[in-house]
Amino acid sequence: MEFLATVFDYFLHLDRHLGVVIQQYGVWTYAILFLVIYCETGLVVAPFLPGDSLLFAAGAFAAAGALELAILMPVLMCASILGDSTNYTIGYNFGHRFLANRDSRIFKRKYIDKTQQYYDKYGAKTMVIARFVPLVRTFAPFMAGVGKMKPRVFATFIVIGAVLWVSVASLSGFFFGNLPFVRDNFGLVIIVIILISIMPAIIEIVRHRRRKHS
Repeated sequence: MEFLATVFDYFLHLDRHLGVVIQQYGVWTYAILFLVIYCETGLVVAPFLPGDSLLFAAGAFAAAGALELAILMPVLMCASILGDSTNYTIGYNFGHRFLANRDSRIFKRKYIDKTQQYYDKYGAKTMVIARFVPLVRTFAPFMAGVGKMKPRVFATFIVIGAVLWVSVASLSGFFFGNLPFVRDNFGLVIIVIILISIMPAIIEIVRHRRRKHS
């Protein structure tokens, strides 16, 4: 049980443990990163896994020479695209069964409702915008499947979204992750990235509550 708890903690906080993982697993780190990003984008039960912060951390380690950027970025992009494709397939074939259940511990209806708001506002472009919004990023391809979005349209937008997301997040880490201040306060920087990532959701909640009470 202790081993499983350790493994789960590493997956849940891989952005913080990435240096240790690289030392212990070497080239297999790419496979671990692929798996985490694939699950974060491809499974509606795993929106809690690290996304933006993990890409930033991976980019920082690439700048330090611990990872190869030319390998890292294609691996992360492929993981993101395949994750979205899996999520779309699940939503397309089984989505209505999930939606029949109003709520559960993991599958929160409020996440679905929030994602639907993005679709109502942005349409298919949600697949690109959602890349930069935690939770929505996980549920957007699922809802695209539920709504029977045309596969060609879906494929186009998830590729664009994956390229932009991975490029912006990992290259930010590559160019800024090893600055003295960032390097010496890396844990704090990761927390700031997470807070910035969830800021759109917080703003939306505040706006919703203000409209509700006005």
